[in-house]
Amino acid sequence: MKLIIAIVQDQDVPSLIDDLTEHEYGVTKLASTGGFLKSGNTTLLIGVEDEKVDHVLSIIEANCKTRDITTPLLTVTMPGDAYIPYPLEVKVGGATIFILNVEKHIRL
Repeated sequence: MKLIIAIVQDQDVPSLIDDLTEHEYGVTKLASTGGFLKSGNTTLLIGVEDEKVDHVLSIIEANCKTRDITTPLLTVTMPGDAYIPYPLEVKVGGATIFILNVEKHIRL
């Protein structure tokens, strides 16, 4: 058995959870916050049998696409000057996935 930990952007979560539950995979949803843009992320915990890992990964890939956004980056021109917003284009979305071996699984 494997535990898949998927960290995805908040806007990808509803369709991803719908797709996973439609295929009868159990999902636990945890709220989390990203470090770089400090944007909302969701961490999903998905326990699956070894032979189903590839199917779950394909569902995640289908629902979590990367996209470009423009975000203001604040810079200072010289000491004492005002902050000047500078637009920065960054890629967001996709998923960060960890797959762990599960030594024991107990469902009560």
